[in-house]
Amino acid sequence: MTESVGQASGSRATLATVAASAGVSIATVSKVLNGRADVAPATRSRVKALLAQHHYVARRTELGDLAAASADRPGPPTVELLFREDFNAYGIEVVQGLLDAGCAAGVAVVVSRRPDDEGDSDGTAQWVSDLAAAGRRAVISVADELPEADIAALHRFGLPLVVIDPLNQPTTRITSVGSTNFSGGLAATQHLLSLGHRRIAYVGGPVTAACNQARLHGYRAAMEEAGAAVVDGYVRTGDFLYDNGLREGSALLDLPEPPTAVFAASDETALGVIEAARSRGLRVPEDLSVVGFDDTQLARLSAPPLTTVRQPLREMGAVAMRTALRLADGDELDSHHVELATQLIARSSTARL
Repeated sequence: MTESVGQASGSRATLATVAASAGVSIATVSKVLNGRADVAPATRSRVKALLAQHHYVARRTELGDLAAASADRPGPPTVELLFREDFNAYGIEVVQGLLDAGCAAGVAVVVSRRPDDEGDSDGTAQWVSDLAAAGRRAVISVADELPEADIAALHRFGLPLVVIDPLNQPTTRITSVGSTNFSGGLAATQHLLSLGHRRIAYVGGPVTAACNQARLHGYRAAMEEAGAAVVDGYVRTGDFLYDNGLREGSALLDLPEPPTAVFAASDETALGVIEAARSRGLRVPEDLSVVGFDDTQLARLSAPPLTTVRQPLREMGAVAMRTALRLADGDELDSHHVELATQLIARSSTARL
């Protein structure tokens, strides 16, 4: 049995450390790190486990060896893109921006879901070790907040993390990209107020999501500034999907005094509200004005075309990609959180009261 070589407390593991622990050559460890096929499965498994155990991160002095070992591996450098939920119109726009920016930089994008072993420290270490061994330069997560263990493991392995539309309030610990959600919510509600509406409802996403809170605060600020009361039951939350708009829109329209306008926190939600109105014989915008948020293709293709707040989703994806690559190159950022401007796009789903 090969004995593990001791490592001084606080010291950083090297290729030699891992090789000695595994009882193999440094070249073999390099082959495992770079995904080479000419390593026996049992040896590969042992080396990968030790890489995770030692929290191995390549030193710059070792990068030449790793590059040489991977010179015959085809394909461009890659970035891991994590999606927790199913793809929707929002996600497609973000991914398009990421792909465009990746193509321009000569970087491939691998789309995946986080393995279902959260809370398992060994599983987390193995997952991140696999990403590093596969040559990922960075990780980008969309509309999610990774567990603390994942963030710590990514840091140990030297893999930068960028979050698009973080669910929690941005902090200096995590680099993130978002949009001016408060301003967007303010503009959407002010637009409805300018058309003479006062009974305006809000149908939002998860109550704890930072973007939802900001849009809701923008709605409330506009209502307060105009002296318009927010009626009990007019603020509804759930998620950013069609079914939520249909469900909560139905609840609003069944109230004794239903709203004359609805600000929905996503285009999908807005389409659900519109369907709830149609199923009750109401016309949009003659009987109910509806504003969405995102400006996805759904907004342009809906009937009537949807008034919405344009969230620059493709640009957000592109900025996240460029930011991740800068971090991978060791660049320092001026800010850990970037917000891109939103813009109201008036179409045919809103009308004067």
